[in-house]
Amino acid sequence: MSNSDRSKLILEELISNPRITSMALEKKYNLTRRQLGYSVNKVNEWLLTKNLPVIERTRQGHFIIDQEVFTTLTGDEKEPSITTAVLPEKQRVYLIILMLLSYEEELSLNHFTSELAVSKNTVLSDMKQVQSFLDDYHLIIRYSRKSGYVLEGKEFQIRKLLINVTYMLLQYHGGRVILKNLAKIEESEVDEFMKRIEKIETTLNLKFTDEKIGTMPYVFILILKRIQHGRILQSFSIKYENLSNTKEYQATEEIFRHSNVEIPVEERLFCTLHLLTSNVYWSEYLTEADTIPDLVPAIDTMLELFEKSTCIYFQNKEQLLNNLLQHIKPAYYRIKYHLTDTIEIHNSLSKEFKELHHLIKRCIGPLEKLIGSKAPENETAYITMLIGGWMRRQGDSIEKKIKAIVVCPQGVSVSGLMFNELRELFPEFVFLDSLSVRGFQEYDLEYDIVFSPTFLETEKKLFVSKAFLGRDEKYRLRKQVMLELYGYIPNDINVNHLIDIIRNHTVIKNEEELTRDLQSYINREEESSVKHTVKKLDSHLHELILPEYITKRKSVGSWEEAIRISSEPLIRKGHIEPKYVEAMLHRTSEDPYIVIGSNVAIPHAAPDEGVNEVGMSLLKLENGVAFTSEYKINLIIVIAAVDKQKHIHALMQLMKLAGSEVDRNRVIHSDSVEEIHEIIKSYSKEQNVVTEKVNEVKR
Repeated sequence: MSNSDRSKLILEELISNPRITSMALEKKYNLTRRQLGYSVNKVNEWLLTKNLPVIERTRQGHFIIDQEVFTTLTGDEKEPSITTAVLPEKQRVYLIILMLLSYEEELSLNHFTSELAVSKNTVLSDMKQVQSFLDDYHLIIRYSRKSGYVLEGKEFQIRKLLINVTYMLLQYHGGRVILKNLAKIEESEVDEFMKRIEKIETTLNLKFTDEKIGTMPYVFILILKRIQHGRILQSFSIKYENLSNTKEYQATEEIFRHSNVEIPVEERLFCTLHLLTSNVYWSEYLTEADTIPDLVPAIDTMLELFEKSTCIYFQNKEQLLNNLLQHIKPAYYRIKYHLTDTIEIHNSLSKEFKELHHLIKRCIGPLEKLIGSKAPENETAYITMLIGGWMRRQGDSIEKKIKAIVVCPQGVSVSGLMFNELRELFPEFVFLDSLSVRGFQEYDLEYDIVFSPTFLETEKKLFVSKAFLGRDEKYRLRKQVMLELYGYIPNDINVNHLIDIIRNHTVIKNEEELTRDLQSYINREEESSVKHTVKKLDSHLHELILPEYITKRKSVGSWEEAIRISSEPLIRKGHIEPKYVEAMLHRTSEDPYIVIGSNVAIPHAAPDEGVNEVGMSLLKLENGVAFTSEYKINLIIVIAAVDKQKHIHALMQLMKLAGSEVDRNRVIHSDSVEEIHEIIKSYSKEQNVVTEKVNEVKR
C-alpha cells in the first residue's frame, strides 16, 4: 500500500469511526506508531489545503475531529486536488529563504510577489528581515540583473541554513505541502528517501526521533539537488579520518544510491555528520567502539560533579548514563562542528528546571573539555531536561532542597574559597553561586538563604559569616543555621525515632545497616565534613609557589612596588600579562579584604583581566610595607586564577600557613628561598595526610 493510499484509508476510517483509538488503528491496518503519525500528518496537510480544521490527537490516543470536516467530506466522492497553502505573514521570511535555497531559475522580485501574494514593497521590507536572519550564518543576499536574487557565502553555512529552515517550515501546518511545491519535490521522492532512512536505521541499529525522521528526507533531497546543480562543498574543517571509520559514513551509500552525479568525499562527510548529529530515541546499548573516546568517562564525571554539588544521587545510574549517551553522542558532533539548532528551548524551561539548568552548566566542564568547545544553551537545556526527568522519576527535586548563595566582595579567590567551605559545611544545601554585591543585586534565580561577610538588604534569611572560619566558628555557624531553619541541632537527632518514622512509610530491607549509616552521617566528625577530597588535577601550594616564584627583599618603597616585584616571576613565566598587574593595583587600592592574616596579603584580579595560566608568586619583605594605615604586610602572594576551582586547594593550604603565627614568622625571618619553600611544602604534605584520613573514614 502506498503512503497516499494509506493516508486516504486512515481519513475514511476516522470519518466513519471517529471514536477509534490510535492503538486500534495501528492494529487494524498493521501500522507502526511512526507510520500512523506520518499518515495523520499527510491527512492534515490535505485538510489545510481545503481550509478545513486539522485532526488532533490526545495523549490517550483519541482523535478530535471538527464537525466541519464531517459536514464537508461526508458524501464527497471526488478527491480534490491539493493546492499550495499560504503561510501566515510572520512565516514569509522562511518562505523567501526556501526559495533562495531551492529555485533553479533566476529569482526576480516578481517571483516573490507571486508566491507570497504580497506587494513589491512588502517583499523588499521582508528582504531586510531575511538578511538579518542570514547574518547569523555569515551569508548575504546579492541581486544582479543577470542572476537575480542569490545567496552568497560558504556552502557549509548554506547547508546549516538549509537544515534549520527546513525544520522550521515543517513545524507549521501545511509546511510539507508548501515545501514540496516550492522546491519541486515529488511525493514519490519523499517516500523513496523515507525507505532509505529506515534502512539506515536498521544498519545503525537505532531509531531517529520522529522530529528528525520527518525532516531528513527533505534535507537529503534538497542537498542532492544542490550537488546536481554544482553547488558543492569545498574543503572544510571536517577531516576524512575523523568520520570515515564510522558506521554512519558507510550508511551514506544508501542516501546517494542511484545518484546520476559523482558525489565528492566532502559531501559524504557532510551527510555522515548530519546522521551523527541527529537525535535518536532508541538504540542498542552503545559500546565504547560506537562512541567517541573518553565520552563515557566525561559524562560520568559530569554526573559525579552534579551529585556532589546537589547531594542528589542517581538511582540506576548506568541506565541514566546510557540514556544521556544517546543524546550526547550526536550533541558532541553538533557542538564540535557548530551545527547546533538555532531554535531556542532554554527560555521555555520551567522555573525548577531553570535552576537545574544553572547547576548542569556548572558541572558540564568535563564534556566541554573533551569537545574543545563551549556547549550552547540549547544543548545544555536538552541535558537538563533528561536529568530533570530522571530526577522526577526517582522522586527527587531541586525545589525540595534549601538553595543558598554566597555574596562576597573580596574577589574571585576569596569568594571561591568561602563558597567551597560553606558547601562542605552544609552538604544538604544546594549552593547556586558565589556572587559579588553587584551580581547579587541583579541575580534572578530563586534561592532561600544568603551567606555573606557583610550585611545585605534582602528579604531572604541572611547569615553573616567571616570569609575564613576556624573549626569552632564552623561548628557555631552550622548550629546557628540549623536552629534557624529547622529548630534543631543535627547532633540532637535520635536515630531510633528516625527509624520509626521511616518504618511507617516504607519497607526497611536491613534495619541494622540503615541504623549504622544514619549514625555515621549524623555523628560524623566535624573535621571530616569540612575537608576537600583532593583530586589529582588540583595543584598543591608547593607546586604553584616553586623556588623560582619566590622573591626576597629587605624592604620596598610602596605597596604598588611590592605588587609589581611579586608579579615579575609570573610575567616572566607567561602566567599573566602586564595588564593583570595594573588590574590588581586598581582592585586592591584601599581594599582591606585582600589581607588574610597578620602580615599576609593576597592581591589578585579577575581571570579575564590578563591570566594565561594558574599560578602564584611570593614576595617576602623583611621590614614589611604599609597597606593602608591599619596593616603592615611582610608576605605578598600574588594569585593568578583561571577559574574559581583550580587554585582553591592550594589557597586552602596557604590559609592554614597564614593562620599559623609560628610558621608565618619562620617564613618572614627565613634566610633562603629554599627554606621558605620547605615550609610551604610541609603544608602540602599535611593536607595529603588529612585527605588520606578523610578518605579512610569514607571507606
